[in-house]
Amino acid sequence: MSVNGEAVRVGPGTAGADEPGWDVDPDDEWALAVVATVGRQLKLRREAAGVRVPEFALAVGYGEDLVYKIESGKRIPRPEYLDTADEVLGAGGLVAAMKEDVRKVRYPKKVRDLAQMEARAVELQLYDPLHIHGLLQTPEYARALLSMRRPAYSSEEVERFVSARVARRSVFERDPAPELGFILEEWTLRRPLGGREVLRAQLEHLLTVARLATVELQVMPTERQEHAGVDGGIEVLKFADGTAVGRSPAMAGGRAVSDLRQLRILELRYGIIRAQALTPRESIAFVEDLLGET
Repeated sequence: MSVNGEAVRVGPGTAGADEPGWDVDPDDEWALAVVATVGRQLKLRREAAGVRVPEFALAVGYGEDLVYKIESGKRIPRPEYLDTADEVLGAGGLVAAMKEDVRKVRYPKKVRDLAQMEARAVELQLYDPLHIHGLLQTPEYARALLSMRRPAYSSEEVERFVSARVARRSVFERDPAPELGFILEEWTLRRPLGGREVLRAQLEHLLTVARLATVELQVMPTERQEHAGVDGGIEVLKFADGTAVGRSPAMAGGRAVSDLRQLRILELRYGIIRAQALTPRESIAFVEDLLGET
């Protein structure tokens, strides 16, 4: 087709497409501001190019209604939408460059907040009794796990959460890296969520992470007769200024706490669980044996 007399490639989208998972969280003020800014810039560039909405919608391959929603800040534009819009409007990469801001908006607010705290932490103490911890999950394992939730997530929501978990793994790449302690339950390492190949790749990844100098990974054997983790998971993040924040479903309804008394309780519980689990060296050997059986 042509816009203003110039031929342009029709985008990859589906006319009228308005899939779930790309709405803006009405309680996320930062996301609302970002999406509104991106939408306003798209509208201004479209109008400056003299392109009407029907022409633009056909060129990018999406429905007119979706174009209006994106320009009014009610929908998050897909990366490919921005790429095609950049080409159609001759923006020279300026529109496509907004993909980084949009990518961050796609992560749920609670995940962004957690990632920001993890990025500041100098020490993390983490125990998850239900799953392999999110920071340790491979994309394939995370996708399999999220796909099993009921009520089911949409495919878009699954990919959104997977991307968020993968992005959080940047904590391992920091220099200097924080001290990271993980305690995992044996049964979570045995259940082949997603299939045997997914589990094998996950166990191999655990071994790679466990051998990092700043990581202590421990396994809690199922046969243990004493277990201080029966009240649920624990997260304690400590910062360079001496402050800390913790969270557990058994305390304050699962909300983050910074009160010293509550933090001491969480650290006490974590310390006992760590003492009851296999040592880091024993845990690596244990995972190696599991990998051999898988």
